[in-house]
Formats: sequence, C-alpha cells, structure tokens
Amino acid sequence: MGTSLTPEFWRQSAVLLVIAMAVTFVLSAALDALVLRAQQRRAARGPSDTGTSAPTGTTGTTTRRPVVRTPVKN
Repeated sequence: MGTSLTPEFWRQSAVLLVIAMAVTFVLSAALDALVLRAQQRRAARGPSDTGTSAPTGTTGTTTRRPVVRTPVKN
C-alpha cells in the first residue's frame, strides 16, 4: 500500500525548513558575537606577564626582569 506525498506535507516541510534555517542563522550570529567579544576583551587586556615582572617597593609598580635562557646542548 503506497501513499502519495500530499501538498500539506510539502507545505509543512517547507515551513520546518525555513524555521530550521532561521534558528541556524540566529545561533550562528549569536555565537559569532560572543567569540568576537571574547577576542576583543583578550586583546584589550594585553599579553599576560606571568612570571616576567616583580613588584618593587611600596609604589605598586612593576619592573621587567630580563629573560634568562639556558642553551641546550645535544
């Protein structure tokens, strides 16, 4: 027993396709905005200086220490 695809089926399929495309578009735009915001915050903060600066005195300022690299011999 075969069934034919009715015009109502095609109409519902088209509606679901449009809804799925709209949801995909909105989610993609929202995630892009979040990623862009995170990148801008990271760029505004500047590079992290973990372990390369030491506080001096009571003024709260920091001075940069030179990076000492040890040569590796094979």
